[in-house]
Formats: sequence, C-alpha cells, structure tokens
Amino acid sequence: MALEFHIGEFDGPLDLLLFLISKHKMNIADIEISVLLEQYLDYMADMREADLEISSEFLEMAARLVYIKTVSLLPRHEEAKELKKELEGQLLEYQLLKEVAVQMAPMYKGNRSFVRRPSPIKIDPTYTGSHRPDELLSAYMITVGKGARRLPPPPAAFKGIVAKRVVSVTSRIFFVLRKLYRTGEMPYNEFFAASDRSELVATFLAMLELIKSKRITVSDDNSTVYFSREKRRKAAPESE
Repeated sequence: MALEFHIGEFDGPLDLLLFLISKHKMNIADIEISVLLEQYLDYMADMREADLEISSEFLEMAARLVYIKTVSLLPRHEEAKELKKELEGQLLEYQLLKEVAVQMAPMYKGNRSFVRRPSPIKIDPTYTGSHRPDELLSAYMITVGKGARRLPPPPAAFKGIVAKRVVSVTSRIFFVLRKLYRTGEMPYNEFFAASDRSELVATFLAMLELIKSKRITVSDDNSTVYFSREKRRKAAPESE
C-alpha cells in the first residue's frame, strides 16, 4: 500500500521524523537511518509534486540524514554512531516537549485574564555609588578590553570557511559513470575512498540519482555497484 502524506501538517523536520517513526513503529532509541531517510525523501518528493515550497530546515535535515547514512557505510563509522545518538536525543527531547504541551494546553486561559497597564516609575539617572581608585582602574581596563574584542576578526579566522571546497552532484555523477563504463561493476566502498566530506555527500547523492533513473544498480548486500546494461547499450553509439 502506497504511503499517503498530508502536506503542511508538520511544524518542522523533527515533527515529521516523529510522525514517520510512529507510523512505521520504529524505536526512537534505535532508529534505522536507511528506512527513515527513504521515507523522508518520499515526503519531500510529494512536496515538490504539490508545488509546495520546501523550507531550509527540511532540506538541512535531509542533508543531515544523508550524511549519517554515508558515514555509516564507511569501514570506520564511529562518527555515524555519535551523529545518530545526537539525533535520537533531539527526537526524545522534542517528543517530551510535545507531551508537556498537550498537558499544559487546558491550562491556557487566552484572553480571559486582564491586568491594568503598569504605572510609570520615575527613575533618577544620577549615579550615587562610591568606589576606590583601584576599582575604577579595573573597570577602565575591562572597558578597553571589550572595545578591542569588537574589532573585526583577522582574515585568517575565515580561512577554514572560505577555503572549503564545494563539490557538485553533477560532477560526481560523471565520476561514477566513468568508473563503471569500462568494467560494468565496482565495489561500493571504492566510491567513498575520499576523506573530504563534501565529496562523500555529493557522491552519495549522485548515486541516489543514478539509481532512481535506473542507470546503475546496487547488489542486495550493498557491496557492489553495477552499470545498467540497457543504459550502456544506448550510450555505446554516442561514445563511438
């Protein structure tokens, strides 16, 4: 039976994830990222078909789930365990807040309580304190330090941000196809040998797009990637 989604009924990505977890009877303390990612991407696809604008927080959560899934496929996936544990903690906290909100809803009185405006209070701006000279010197030095901290940071502080390489999904699609065209198959892990996070995420999204378009297939145990024979026959005359 196909899943049915009611677009626009979720307050945010965590609310959507809780809905998917409840619908598919998952355990929040041990969620299956692969299944959760598939259902989440299906929901976003329905949003696109309905011509609804997808907010940045939903896209950010999709990228976060893709990254957790990507690092979990690597030989050493300690980082994936930490990221998964962090997501599970956020979901448990959000679920608790929703339960508290339901309990507090009957206590809300709305506009049934009225109070008068507070009376204005006259405040004397004259400072009447007395301080020793060493206290005044200490206050002056603190003020000078705050002024120095308001200066713009040096260019070196932005080196790690500006120099970060951005890898496009299109470039990784060509990378995957070039790898598979001659031999027709390749071990899955060889596509994720790079250590750059941007490249890993772009490669994973590229493979999702190629699998969706049936240009490549993956073995049942996720160990080997195959080039589609039908697509290869169509591409052969063009390469000649």
